[in-house]
Amino acid sequence: MPVFILDDEEAGPWRRGAASRVWLYHSLKALNETLDGRLSVYTGKATQILPDLVRKFGAEAVFWNRCYESWRRERDAALKTDLKSMGIKAESFNGSLLWEPWEVLKADGTPYRVFTPFYRKGCLKAPVPRKPLQKPDPDLAKRDPGSIAIEDLGLIPEEYSWPDRMMTDWEKGESGALKQLDHFLTSAGGGYKRGRDYPAEDHVSRLSPYLANGEISPNMIWHKAQMIMEGDDLDKFCAELGWREFSHSLLYHFPGLPEKNFQPKFDPFPWQKEEKNLTAWKKGLTGIPIIDAGMRELWQTGYMHNRVRMIVASFLIKNMMTDWRDGQDWFWDTLVDADLANNSAGWQWVAGSGADAAPYFRIFNPVLQSEKFDRDGAYIRRFVPEILKLPTSHIHAPWKAPEDVLKEAGIDLGKSYPLPIIDLKESRNTALAAYKGLP
Repeated sequence: MPVFILDDEEAGPWRRGAASRVWLYHSLKALNETLDGRLSVYTGKATQILPDLVRKFGAEAVFWNRCYESWRRERDAALKTDLKSMGIKAESFNGSLLWEPWEVLKADGTPYRVFTPFYRKGCLKAPVPRKPLQKPDPDLAKRDPGSIAIEDLGLIPEEYSWPDRMMTDWEKGESGALKQLDHFLTSAGGGYKRGRDYPAEDHVSRLSPYLANGEISPNMIWHKAQMIMEGDDLDKFCAELGWREFSHSLLYHFPGLPEKNFQPKFDPFPWQKEEKNLTAWKKGLTGIPIIDAGMRELWQTGYMHNRVRMIVASFLIKNMMTDWRDGQDWFWDTLVDADLANNSAGWQWVAGSGADAAPYFRIFNPVLQSEKFDRDGAYIRRFVPEILKLPTSHIHAPWKAPEDVLKEAGIDLGKSYPLPIIDLKESRNTALAAYKGLP
């Protein structure tokens, strides 16, 4: 009897964000179709609902895949204890990671804090990830008449108007995940090591939403990649799967990762939150085209290219001097691939406060990044149409363009497209001084 329970009351600020809830709605609809409408759906505490279902239907066993957030681990442990006390077989399995966090440890039994040894000495020397299992063909029970409808979970946020537009960029469910994997491995994945940095090119996997929502397992991705990819492209792609493992290991061993600086020496950093600028960053109205393109891609599609994620995060933290947690919170609410481990580890990496973090003096210059990775401005033109008529030589920094060039392109800076909200050179120097002042 397949059961889904929306149980995130104990998650506090880490209840699913708006975009993630929209994805979940469509994911459940797709899953229910593959189960011939027999998915039973509930909302509330799993520790109460599952024992009630066991008694109601005379179940003898309950199985589920593990989660690694601290509140879910506590809930699952309590649930397993309660079910076993009822004489019920209760088992959990690893369905979302290649290796369990307690399987990849240093020789002294402590968790890794640096990615490269974690991956090279830990993951690659651990047993090879299990091969994916065949799709089961169970004799399913009928849907519980007491189950609620998926629509009654309240997953589509009424305060936002973008859910329908956002999901047009994605094919839903497991079938969508498998098609995307096939497209990546047979087409987009060629040249992955180089191409993954260019947001206008089709070289990234775009599998992260499906992974975050359990619609495909990393085991299937890992083993199919071994069959089709090769050389440097395969090594780099597997290392990226390894970074996902590293992020989950950090969250498992250091559950305060989403809320506290991993390195406490960053605690006194003098954040300078300005709501007006933060709002401009969220809306893609900073006046820096590559930043605005990334933030608009996020709002329109629930996704952002990974290279651009690093650029917009660096700009927020090190140019705007805004707390990384403010950026993390916005991503949490607007990403369809929102994943607590990846999100918090990534933001702390850019901030310089995390494990294996980028050095504090690494401050991405968004103009140089744009010129290097979106050379002809195709990505910018897609998401910032106000400046699409600018010559490529000026599209990365419109404020430097001569007046006649701006006029020819129909741009009135400060009106049709904003002037930069912050001076890049001055803000960089301010951030460097603040970082150097840390103990």
